[in-house]
Amino acid sequence: MRAPKVQGTVIAVKVKPNSRVSLLEKGEGGAWRAQLKSPPVDGKANEELLALVARHFGCRKSAVSLKSGASARTKLVQIEGPIPVLQNVA
Repeated sequence: MRAPKVQGTVIAVKVKPNSRVSLLEKGEGGAWRAQLKSPPVDGKANEELLALVARHFGCRKSAVSLKSGASARTKLVQIEGPIPVLQNVA
């Protein structure tokens, strides 16, 4: 027997590492932008991004994963489960 697929949402986020503040905001045209304090070294910026997305949408950090773009500025982030905040934004 297979486990049922978990409903999830994928968002595209443009990342700017080495910023003064950590911030996730929705920009013009519906694109997400993240400013991260961490440098893009040894995955530190990716870890900070996942924690920032989880905090912003009010979900567990384990429910957020990087789908693609580990070494790119634009990343696809997957959020598992229903996200009430995204239903109002879309």
